[in-house]
Amino acid sequence: MMGYYILAGIIFLVSSYVSNKLKSKFKYYSKVSLRNGMSGREIAEKMLADNGITDVEVISTPGQLTDHYNPRNKTVNLSDVVYNQRNAAAAAVAAHEVGHAVQHAKAYSWLELRSKIVPAVGISSKLSNIVIMVGLALSAGGSVFGSNVFLVGIALFAVTTLFTFITLPVEYDASNRALAWLENKNMVTSEEHTGAKDALKWAARTYLVAALGSLATLLYFLSMFLNRR
Repeated sequence: MMGYYILAGIIFLVSSYVSNKLKSKFKYYSKVSLRNGMSGREIAEKMLADNGITDVEVISTPGQLTDHYNPRNKTVNLSDVVYNQRNAAAAAVAAHEVGHAVQHAKAYSWLELRSKIVPAVGISSKLSNIVIMVGLALSAGGSVFGSNVFLVGIALFAVTTLFTFITLPVEYDASNRALAWLENKNMVTSEEHTGAKDALKWAARTYLVAALGSLATLLYFLSMFLNRR
C-alpha cells in the first residue's frame, strides 16, 4: 500500500498547485476591469439572449468558484463575486457557464453522454473505495473471493475515471464557446480577452489533473490486481 500513498501524495501536490494557481489567476484578473462595465450577471444574460436561449435563469450562489450550470432546473449559478463584479475573470466564468447552457440547448453529444452516466457515477464514487479496501483485505491471504471483490471495486472506480475524461471535452468546449462569443461580439478588449483565456485555461487544467490522477490510480489498482493473481 506504500506505493498507493506515494501516488496519492503526488496527485495531491499537483492538484494543490493547479488549484492555487487558478485562485491566483482569478484574483489577478479580477483587477482587470471590463471596459464595457458589465457585470458577470449581465454578461451571462446577454450571451443567453444572443444564443436565443430564453428558458434559462441566471442566479447568484454562495461561495467562491462555485459557479456551475444546472441542466435540471436550467439555471446558470454564479458565485457572488462573479455575479456582481465587472472584470475579466467574472466575464470569463459567466460566459463559460453559459457555454454549458448553450451545449444543453444544442444537445451537445459529450454533455448528453455525461448526463446519462451521472447516476452510475454517483453510485460508483460512493462504493468504489470501500469495495476496493474490502477486496484487498480479503485477498491478503490469497482468497479468490477477495480478489473478485477487489476487481469489482476496480470496475466501479473505472466508471468514475471514465466520467472525468468525458468531462474534459465538455469543459474545453464550453470555454471555447465562451471565448469565441466574447471576441465575436466585441464584449472585451484584447487585454481582457487574454485575461479571460488565461483564467479559463487554468480552470480547465483542474479537470485535466483530476482525470490524469484518476487514471493513474486506476492503473495502479489494476497492477496490484494482476500481481496478486
